[in-house]
Amino acid sequence: MIKFSLKCAQDHRFDSWFQSAHAFDTLAARGMVGCAVCGDTDIEKTIMAPSVQSGRARPALRESAKGQLSAPASPAEQALAEMRRKIEATSEYVGTDFAHEAREMHEGASPTRPIHGEARPAEARKLLEDGVPIMPLPFRPARKVN
Repeated sequence: MIKFSLKCAQDHRFDSWFQSAHAFDTLAARGMVGCAVCGDTDIEKTIMAPSVQSGRARPALRESAKGQLSAPASPAEQALAEMRRKIEATSEYVGTDFAHEAREMHEGASPTRPIHGEARPAEARKLLEDGVPIMPLPFRPARKVN
């Protein structure tokens, strides 16, 4: 196992463990490594100090750091993280079927419900041109994988 210090395109920094350096490269290339704050999958490694274990006992974690992998650094990041949690908790992730599902609901072919997902820019533009009420999210949805 190897721990990398990472950052996303929005400069959020976080750490994550991987089976190997090759495993990180493979997962990152497939867009399967996401920012802990905003969900962005444009991730790169940052400079980090090696962790060398000595024979001495390691000091206990501070209480405030226990169980905390990453926390939003600014009030704006905290607000975005809270908005993401609410959206993901109160709507259905439909993945790349978003444009189709949104159009079906708009046309009355399927029941109206809160959804979020992914659409290509051309699909989103066409939905807006056709009067389908959609809006972009300021983060990438967490992909559901098995």
